[in-house]
Amino acid sequence: MIAATVDELTPLIGTRPACRALGASPATIYRRRRPPKARAPKPRPTPERALSEAERGRVLEVLHSERFVDVSPEETWATLLDEGTYLCSTRTMYRILAAHHGGVRERRDQLTHPAYNKPELLAERPNELWSWDVERHEAL
Repeated sequence: MIAATVDELTPLIGTRPACRALGASPATIYRRRRPPKARAPKPRPTPERALSEAERGRVLEVLHSERFVDVSPEETWATLLDEGTYLCSTRTMYRILAAHHGGVRERRDQLTHPAYNKPELLAERPNELWSWDVERHEAL
């Protein structure tokens, strides 16, 4: 709305005075008039320390082995480390599993609590509802 008003006032008084009068930023108006050209994203280079496909396959093989099939990546990592074997970090294990299976989640369904409804007290007759005042009053 402000940009349209600035565009209407620009031929009469100029862009900067129109922006000043309306409290708009000239940089924003100029940016909207000439938006940046869309560029193709640059391919992300593979880090030198990234696991090779063979190493990723080895990690998947270990995680899917009979011994570790029902064990979390943290427990797998700790067990292998106790035995003197380091394949990768636990976070990398999760990344490999997510890339291979499309996501890893907790196997147990987590309990979701229903929304709490505040109780409403309604008295329909005298002396039907008794309550108390929880405010602290000063002694006189």
